[in-house]
Amino acid sequence: MKNIKTYENFNQPKWSEIDNKLQREFEFSDFQLALGFINKIALIFESQNHHPEINWVYNKITLKLSTHDAGDVITEKDIKLAELIDEEY
Repeated sequence: MKNIKTYENFNQPKWSEIDNKLQREFEFSDFQLALGFINKIALIFESQNHHPEINWVYNKITLKLSTHDAGDVITEKDIKLAELIDEEY
């Protein structure tokens, strides 16, 4: 796992590049808070028309971002979405 260093304008150290995807794990104190976060960021995904992979188990959420139309690699769309998600966390 390596931190994103290839995108000069990307300044979110909690995201990592794994298998050509931006990935971050989020942990909450309980299920309800995790659910609330999912609901908030779902609105962002819809507004950006960009939908990540979501793995959610009780109070832990893992998001993986890549652009399918570009060959399932990281693009500026993913960087922007990561920044918007971080604003909600």
